[in-house]
Amino acid sequence: MPKAVDLSTAGIHVGYGIETTAGTKPTAFTDLPNPKSIPDVNPEVGTYDVTSLNDTEWKRYIEGLKDVGGALAITFGMSQVFLDMWEDICDQYEIARDDNKRMWIEFYHPRLTKGFFFTCTPTRMGWAASDVDNAWDTSVSVTPTGEIGWATAVEPTEAPEEP
Repeated sequence: MPKAVDLSTAGIHVGYGIETTAGTKPTAFTDLPNPKSIPDVNPEVGTYDVTSLNDTEWKRYIEGLKDVGGALAITFGMSQVFLDMWEDICDQYEIARDDNKRMWIEFYHPRLTKGFFFTCTPTRMGWAASDVDNAWDTSVSVTPTGEIGWATAVEPTEAPEEP
């Protein structure tokens, strides 16, 4: 068995893809530039008390639904390139949605063979917080809609430049 080696966060990418065929995960993902922070996406599992009157020492529970907590805020470096890209992503999503196609997000680490994927609805960006003498970061929200989990990684590629 290989020895476990802890990884750093260096090199992590966030990619997105829009389905070309409704209901089918994209085979290619586009890299979103300058990710700064990815939230925890470990689902909390609901539980239901099924203790009966016959139980005399311990309560019993069964698992319920999994919950990642609603919209997720992913932080990126703010730039005109990112603003334009995010607006384009939201436009693409709205067009695809009319054909029952979904947007996917991938969290990719180059030293893992699997990436973390989920379908989502993107939210248009507002104005990001601004502080004196700081790098300007922005958070965009995506709401997971299902298909959440690990699968074979797909290295995101850079977005093509506008002509």
